[in-house]
Amino acid sequence: MAPKTTKAAIKDSLANLSQDKFAEFVEQLLDRRTPPKVRRSEVEGKSRLAVTNLLVSTFTESKAPQVVQEILRDIGCSDEADELAAETGGTTSQPGSCNNAGPSSGAAAGNQPAAEEHFVDKHELELINRVSNVNPILDGLLKQQVIDREKYMAIRKMITSCDQIRAVYVSLQSGVKCKDIFYELVKKHEKFLFEELEKL
Repeated sequence: MAPKTTKAAIKDSLANLSQDKFAEFVEQLLDRRTPPKVRRSEVEGKSRLAVTNLLVSTFTESKAPQVVQEILRDIGCSDEADELAAETGGTTSQPGSCNNAGPSSGAAAGNQPAAEEHFVDKHELELINRVSNVNPILDGLLKQQVIDREKYMAIRKMITSCDQIRAVYVSLQSGVKCKDIFYELVKKHEKFLFEELEKL
């Protein structure tokens, strides 16, 4: 069998993603801070083949696989990233498919079992309604690039802490890594609330 072309390997990697994971992949692609940047209009509502063509034309055939691998790992699809690496001559990482992903480093640090719902998803309502020490959490999210400065300033202007944390949750949909960062910040700045929720 003839070896796959770079474009074919990337197309197959994206084809293996669920619809939710593909949407997450696109959001992570848009959030990349390293140029060249991709515009939302170029990927929103586009097919996986169209996104593949955009990736290759934007990042070139030599660099596109590395970009795709990085994003796949960011969204918890290490197996897919490793398969792409093997087909395009890249580097592999620890096993962990996005369909059966182990905990990321942040989740592991919090001793969260892979099979369980993420802490910040499980306790979303409690966190929205009860987190009061919002400012240092926002500072941490900004510092670790979960939110950008524009979103940071917009959230700071909101009147209630409930509205602020609700807005934070929108940004957490970018991936598990963002949730892990929020988890650690809640653990640090809302110690007693965190300990109470951990027991539930």
